[in-house]
Amino acid sequence: MIVHSLETVTLIGGASVNNTTLSRARAVAPRIVAADGGADVAHENGLIPEAVIGDFDSISDAARARLPDSILHCIDDQDTTDFDKCLSQISAPLIIGVGFTAGRQDHQLACYNSLVRFAGQPCVLLGQHELVFLAPPTMLLDLRPGTVVSLFPLGAVEGTSDGLKWEIGGLNFAPDGRVGTSNRAKGPVHLSVTSPKMLVILPSDALDIVVQTLSKSTVRWD
Repeated sequence: MIVHSLETVTLIGGASVNNTTLSRARAVAPRIVAADGGADVAHENGLIPEAVIGDFDSISDAARARLPDSILHCIDDQDTTDFDKCLSQISAPLIIGVGFTAGRQDHQLACYNSLVRFAGQPCVLLGQHELVFLAPPTMLLDLRPGTVVSLFPLGAVEGTSDGLKWEIGGLNFAPDGRVGTSNRAKGPVHLSVTSPKMLVILPSDALDIVVQTLSKSTVRWD
């Protein structure tokens, strides 16, 4: 592992990040790591990451020159994305990823794929309007009534719920079959799923609730 942290970490990607989103992430995760070109985004916001991880095909020469060699960790592997590399090399209770869900659709889809493949490292991808994370085996989210809760499977998965307008017990989810988008919370939501395949999509203003739930959870995927 390149980064070992007992605190939640903000991971900055190379896509566009507005100041509000970055500030919200840093408020709960002040430690900063950058994924390749995310080092440029960090510099534009006056931040110096404690580590930069990636294959260094997108970080600018100017950003590299400004940073000490000791924090630059080049992993020359074209079979994995920079986000993959970061998830495999950061050990933390939780990662808040910003700069990953804006920009190109293929990059976003690859990031969602990574959340599933690196299920053992909890991570929330925070955007301007929504956040996305992989559902742990079980969790309780203290959501306000009416909050939009979308569930999107990236593999075959089943589950149970309590607190949703449309409960999911007895349903079979799959990316080419049933999905669970545009559900709503009636209040606090208890959700359990059978495998690390279900993405949860919530409004971005639920970040504090999600961080509190995931960072304190003792039930995680291997």
